[in-house]
Amino acid sequence: MKCKTRRRKKPPCIVWITLLLSFSVLGAAGGTLASVMLTDPGSESSEDSVTGRQKEIHPETDENASGKGSEEEAESGNIDTAGSEEWELILVNSTHPIPEDYEVTLTLLSNGRQVDSRIYPELQEMFDDCRAAGYQLFVREGYRTHEDQQQLMDERIQAYRDEGYSQEEAERLAKQWVAVPGTSEHELGIAVDINADTSISSSEEVYGWLEQNSFRYGFILRYPADKTEITGISNEPWHFRYVGKEAASEIYEEGLCLEEYLGL
Repeated sequence: MKCKTRRRKKPPCIVWITLLLSFSVLGAAGGTLASVMLTDPGSESSEDSVTGRQKEIHPETDENASGKGSEEEAESGNIDTAGSEEWELILVNSTHPIPEDYEVTLTLLSNGRQVDSRIYPELQEMFDDCRAAGYQLFVREGYRTHEDQQQLMDERIQAYRDEGYSQEEAERLAKQWVAVPGTSEHELGIAVDINADTSISSSEEVYGWLEQNSFRYGFILRYPADKTEITGISNEPWHFRYVGKEAASEIYEEGLCLEEYLGL
């Protein structure tokens, strides 16, 4: 025989007390969530303040910088700059291709971009300070493979061809904006293209701050508008290259480009 039980109705006073308690709990929870969402990017949280998104790895340790981190943080062995002890000053341009034996240890950013593990601490610090100044930015491009660079070149050439230029003219124009594969700093892993989050900051504001302050963190504006004849690359206000703090300070103070600084 089945027994049925009847659920008793709660007195009205108990119902109101229950509802009030529920609203109190939800209100407390909402306050906690708001606090978490307002956490400063520079504080100890799971947010990667280079990209402003959730971290997938934590590359702050010295092990990662030396190429001894976990497999998901590093792609290959230590960098070999073909005999140069100053890896950060290696010159790569149309007449100085990347050495064939060049290798790089990469750190994966949370947006999928990658950079040389040794520049990550300074890059993170620069982003933290830029954000503290009221601007929002992110790494649009970091390390590229040789194949990635070739694809970019092919796409730019095709774009000019679609506009009616001859193959020769299209290649000439493309080379003003895209480095020939094997001669791009992006293949080094120590150069980054930085964009503004234009929903919060203008590109001019972010580029202005970076141009005036990047040297403090070891970065330089690699392709200034007034150095195109020397660098061979048109003005790129978004492209910053790591050269170390000492060299960056001298380049900034003397108004040089990397070729001039190296005397090449």
